Amino acid sequence: MASIQFLGAAGTVTGSRFLLEHGGRKVLVDCGLFQGPKELRLRNWAPSTLDPKSVDAVVLTHAHVDHSGGLPRFVGEGYRGPIFSTAGTRDLCGLLLPDSARLQEEEAAYANKEGFSKHRPALPLYGEAEAHRALSLFETFSYHRPREIVPGVTLTFVPAGHILGSAICVFELAGTRQRVVFTGDLGRYNAPILKDPSAVAAATTLIAESTYGDREHRDVEPMELLAEVVNDAARRGGVLVIPAFAVGRTQEILYHLDNLERAGRIPELPVFVDSPMACDATPIYLAHANEHDVDMRRLVQGGHTPLRTNKTRFVQSATESRSLNGFQGPGIIISASGMATGGRILHHLKHRAPDEKNTILFVGYQSVGTRGRRMLEGEPFVRIHGHDVAVRAKITQISGFSAHADASEMLRWMEGFSSPPKQVLLVHGEPSALAALKAKVEQKGWPVAIPRHLERVDLAHAG
Repeated sequence: MASIQFLGAAGTVTGSRFLLEHGGRKVLVDCGLFQGPKELRLRNWAPSTLDPKSVDAVVLTHAHVDHSGGLPRFVGEGYRGPIFSTAGTRDLCGLLLPDSARLQEEEAAYANKEGFSKHRPALPLYGEAEAHRALSLFETFSYHRPREIVPGVTLTFVPAGHILGSAICVFELAGTRQRVVFTGDLGRYNAPILKDPSAVAAATTLIAESTYGDREHRDVEPMELLAEVVNDAARRGGVLVIPAFAVGRTQEILYHLDNLERAGRIPELPVFVDSPMACDATPIYLAHANEHDVDMRRLVQGGHTPLRTNKTRFVQSATESRSLNGFQGPGIIISASGMATGGRILHHLKHRAPDEKNTILFVGYQSVGTRGRRMLEGEPFVRIHGHDVAVRAKITQISGFSAHADASEMLRWMEGFSSPPKQVLLVHGEPSALAALKAKVEQKGWPVAIPRHLERVDLAHAG
């Protein structure tokens, strides 16, 4: 009997990790980190319910750390099998996994130095050595090219349109007519840079994300709103600070800033991309031309570099990053992480949030419990590096830049099925989003369930 056990992203947005079992073989789909509230983050440290040595293969839907960031620890605990992904995902994981390790090592060192850790000494979840061991296990293949990854299990990657390399994963189980489809994180239609999500014709079991299952991206013209925010920040003479994921969101913001600047709709401002990973990811986005949409391809083929403005500066060194504290503005600082959970953005928020002439713009989903969510909810102080930091800067958000499909776009993608799946299992969403999308999918007459954390579900038969 084939089954799936939900080891993460069940009833919550992060920690994507699903164990597919068929014919005595085990395939782990995603191996992500939990983010957000402490009770979720503690799951990263909990003893694993799954013996890594018992797993035959790992498959990644994409490179974001809530889908890939658990790999170094998984390998450190004994996993030695292949890690299958697209080439784009492998290239981005080559940046993300070592960077995640460095951040954890740096935060542990900082906690020990400042003395605010409850543990003596504070230790990282894993280090760079484990990250590089994980990278050595990657095997890549292209979209739409079926491959038997373990005996009896054939995998096909289908473009998901979420970030570079992101894939819908379609599994065919030998000896059955079962077809198991994981959406991973589904992208948006008509978003810049990448092609739209591809349709999938059929599934017996569909495991679908629900991040925006209770919402619509009402910012139908996010570029218009971005122009307003940039111009307002410039008039106020302050610095516009944009927490943005280094992979995907930063490149999209740069694309839009370049478009607006070339059109004369915003002034030529200094733009600092203060994230070594974003600096390295941007040329990777340019290099994978096979994933570009028509507009992006036309710009690149015309000799234009669309992922930078005239005054963009890519900041690599920590010394150069610290020097930005002396920058008075007007200007723009884009830095990671996107939910303000770690990374260099914390130093910029610590320095800029207390000044009311500055603006902090959130351009992506903010999970419950993250600093970003708390700032959006109007908390007057946020805790950064053990200190309470006053929030007097203007706080704003543009939701239309989200790389996740909203409820209507999820339903639009589901219209591509020639017949209803036998079962739909909703994951990667907060309870309200899961419940809302469940109701919408049930209106289609499809059978839907919301698995619990660690629940094991038998897969529906085709007949």
